[in-house]
Amino acid sequence: MKVPASRTAARAAPRSLTRAGQRLGNLVRQQFITRNRRVATALAMVAVAISIIAAHVSVWLVSPGAMVLPLLGGGLLLWPRALRILMGIVAAGLLYDIVQHKAGPGIVVTIAATAYFADVLSNTRGKLGTRGLRADRMMIELRDRIRAQGTLPELGDGWGSTVVLRPAGGSSFGGDFVISCSDGKTLQVALIDVSGKGMDAATRALLLSGAFGGVLGSVPPGQFLPAANAYLRRSSADEGFVTAVHVSIELASGEYTVYSAGHPPAARFDANTGIWSTSAARGIVLGVVSDLGAVPDVPDEGVLRRGDAIMLYTDGMVEAPRRDIDEGIARMLGEAERLVVAGFKTGAPELVTTMQRTVASGDDCALVLIWRS
Repeated sequence: MKVPASRTAARAAPRSLTRAGQRLGNLVRQQFITRNRRVATALAMVAVAISIIAAHVSVWLVSPGAMVLPLLGGGLLLWPRALRILMGIVAAGLLYDIVQHKAGPGIVVTIAATAYFADVLSNTRGKLGTRGLRADRMMIELRDRIRAQGTLPELGDGWGSTVVLRPAGGSSFGGDFVISCSDGKTLQVALIDVSGKGMDAATRALLLSGAFGGVLGSVPPGQFLPAANAYLRRSSADEGFVTAVHVSIELASGEYTVYSAGHPPAARFDANTGIWSTSAARGIVLGVVSDLGAVPDVPDEGVLRRGDAIMLYTDGMVEAPRRDIDEGIARMLGEAERLVVAGFKTGAPELVTTMQRTVASGDDCALVLIWRS
């Protein structure tokens, strides 16, 4: 029996509509499969809603100035291209409110300024390849890691240590950092000062702390500074120099050796005399010559007995504008005499604070204090 053509067409029509609906659904899912597009669409809908409600419902309920909210959200959550599309939608909504006499010059200027800062924020985060607060979390993790790396290991009975790091301007990052390692018999500590100030120095410090931390303990103590210099020359010969002081201490006997690379001299406290004195260790800064091993250096050796201490510090504690650095060192050693009365651990932060105030330091400050009790 032959089926009429009209009935066949009637049966085929629902199937065609179903297939068309499926194709449309797939297309929509493909367009909104990324989180960036979903967020952009949601923010655009919010901006349109604000514009319409302000124009036709109540300016008191929703002001056109509320469009700064989707713009700020876009600066945090969207890639630059999607943000600029959102800016176009916001601009169209704002123009509509102006035509309806619901938005004035003050609101226009506010939204324009917000759009500019949102664009800067989006581009900055786009360079890092992160959205939202991931970049901030990443920087916080890096800060925590460099701080953890600067914590000296447990030294056992009869030994004590403390580290004080004070980045300039109250920042969480600075150009000074500490690395250390211990195998239970020998303690090695290095205090590094990267040239420059601000985020440039802090960025290099974050990079070098991991590299130098891997070198420390992997080579003999006398080879650490030459190995660090070789790394600098390979990676960034034109990015400035680095000063460093490195101390190796035998925990059983108290014998120590200080190596310096253009750094302010370490200071040693002699409990028998009650006097602080500076180390004679000298050497050239890192990153200047190609082979540090070929340049004569002067290490300093000694023994820490009960009550003795050794102190490493950066130039931010002793260097003041238009003053000789030796004067600052002498002043610091005079202030350090109070450490004996107050106790090394509790007195170290106070010493850093005092010297920052004394020299009016605008540089990063760091201090490492190791003592034998």
